[in-house]
Amino acid sequence: MLFDWLMSTDLNTVPVDHPAQKQALADLASALECDTDVMASTEEELAAAREDVARDMGW
Repeated sequence: MLFDWLMSTDLNTVPVDHPAQKQALADLASALECDTDVMASTEEELAAAREDVARDMGW
């Protein structure tokens, strides 16, 4: 779910206090893409992950 957000977000619009924060987000996206099988996730798996994460948030 985090990878999906990182890939669909324009990092230039994310408020940061230091350029290193933006670079850290880009590095995280790259690491998730290269070091996990996140690219093989289906839309159904992504939807299920969203539900799991949001379940106990109280929003």
